[in-house]
Parts: sequence; C-alpha cells; structure tokens
Amino acid sequence: MKTKTLFYRLLLIGSFWLMLGCGPVIVTSRPTSPPPPWFYPNRMELVRYVYFPELTIYYDLHSSMYVYLEGGVWIRRKVLPPRYRTYNLSRSRYVRVRDYRGDQIDQYHQERNDRGRSNLERKRTRT
Repeated sequence: MKTKTLFYRLLLIGSFWLMLGCGPVIVTSRPTSPPPPWFYPNRMELVRYVYFPELTIYYDLHSSMYVYLEGGVWIRRKVLPPRYRTYNLSRSRYVRVRDYRGDQIDQYHQERNDRGRSNLERKRTRT
C-alpha cells in the first residue's frame, strides 16, 4: 500500500515537473504577421499580390515575401536586396493584383507584361 501511494506521489510530482518545462500554447485565427506598414494602414482587402511597376517587384501578402526578378530568375525573399533599400515603398506607386491568387506570379507577370508596349503586335500599314 505504501509503495502504491509513493508511486502515485512520484508520478504526480513528475507530471508537474514535466509541465513546468512546457511554455504557453497560443492558438489564434488571425494571420501570423500583419501587412507591411506601407500597405493599407486603415483597411484590408482580399488581394494576394501588390505590384510596384517602377521597381518590377511583387509583394505576396499571404507569405509576407517580396518577389523580384534577378538574373532572369524570380526570387522570393522576406527582405529586399540592398539595391532597393533606397526606395520608400510607402510613397511608391503600387497596383493591387486583384485577379490572381495563385503561387506562380512569374507566369502572371509574363502573360500581362505589356506595360505600355501593347502596340508591338500590330503591324503598321501606310494609308
């Protein structure tokens, strides 16, 4: 009988000791990180990407990553490379990409990369 009570006491003390090593568990339904300060300070919209046409940079709001072209390859990073650090994104013009929510923003960019060159496909005729 004494061994059973001793066993239960040790088990109880051991379980308390194990619980001390556990940190708090936080469960939330909010996004893990808020949008950057340059994007919608007062409201949220249902867009996934924001495009900066002067810099040819996309920002993925879903994964909080910048997507930019470097050496012909699209790169995803949490921070911009040093060549973009002189730009103030709060004051830069940006376009909300409302019609695309997929993961392959490079294909979206190639399909819609007319950016002022829409007359290249038309042949000019003399009249």
